[in-house]
Amino acid sequence: MSDLIKIQALTADELLKEFELTEPEAEAVVIPDTAPQISIERLIAAGFYADAIKLLAHGLPKRESVWWACLAARKAQTADTSEDNINALLATEAWAKKPTEENRLRCKALGEKTQYKTAASWAAIAANWCTGSMTPPGEPEVQPPPFLYAHAVAGCITLAAATIDPEAIDDYYKHFLAQGINLARGGNGLIEEA
Repeated sequence: MSDLIKIQALTADELLKEFELTEPEAEAVVIPDTAPQISIERLIAAGFYADAIKLLAHGLPKRESVWWACLAARKAQTADTSEDNINALLATEAWAKKPTEENRLRCKALGEKTQYKTAASWAAIAANWCTGSMTPPGEPEVQPPPFLYAHAVAGCITLAAATIDPEAIDDYYKHFLAQGINLARGGNGLIEEA
């Protein structure tokens, strides 16, 4: 029985169909026909943090997953963070609290303006890819693939960990994973660093 109540997938295999594991050795660690929680825990224990982040990002509902990206992007901000990146994160946090089309379009604009180079940019793109159309207004609508947002969330979180301190990347991976697991358990993800 899984205590990750927010993950609706019954097996890890349901989620693994949507992305490839980063490390080939990680394939021996996951158990596709069991609850995702088992594979997430096994990936963490084996040190395959980026793959655990991917699996968890795909398992969380869209709003929780995007909120998780917001937490990581917020941690990656510094006094030198540009105004556009600050605004991208604020827009994404607004979308996570109230996922309106207006908020999504603001995320899209700011995600594009920040050029996919920062955690805040990828958080905004994740929110944009949750709903709506990927094409400009007036063009035929193209819905984003169902798990595209999760790819952006995982990218945001791994980029945030690498940006904060490349020497301590594993520590940040573990912290962000603890936040994501808290969200999957129904929490708000706001946990202190160990």
